[in-house]
Amino acid sequence: MIKSVHNLKAVLIFVLTSFLVIGSVSAESNTKSEPSSLYSRLGGLAPISVVVSDFIDVVVPDTFLNKNPAVQATRAHVPAAYLKYRVTSMVCNATGGPCEYQGKGMKEAHANLNITEPEWDRMVVLFKEVLAKHKVPAKESQELLEIIGSTKADIVVVSSK
Repeated sequence: MIKSVHNLKAVLIFVLTSFLVIGSVSAESNTKSEPSSLYSRLGGLAPISVVVSDFIDVVVPDTFLNKNPAVQATRAHVPAAYLKYRVTSMVCNATGGPCEYQGKGMKEAHANLNITEPEWDRMVVLFKEVLAKHKVPAKESQELLEIIGSTKADIVVVSSK
């Protein structure tokens, strides 16, 4: 039961990470300098937490995703507020912010959820919709989607039928 909670949390954290690109891109100066982190360009922790919260509010009740009995069972035992906290921490960390994500790795966290390709695709669609709602710039949205995409092989364990 705890593994299922961690698995769902990791999936939601991953998806929410893509939704956290709310900040605006800073102007480049004439001198060469290190580009600001994605975390900074998203506006920091406050905007990230708002996007994650909205994402969780959309993902948790989604009827398509809840058709998966393992996902539905996990959601019944994991409070949305806890998921929001964990996903915010993960996104903050993955985008270069000061937060420390102390959860399980994606593969371990999602192993018992039996996530399918169509379920993955649905989560990505929901994530893109949340990013659009918050008017996250294209560059930052793409970077978030790349971060999420890098975890797909560890999350999707059931091939499409």
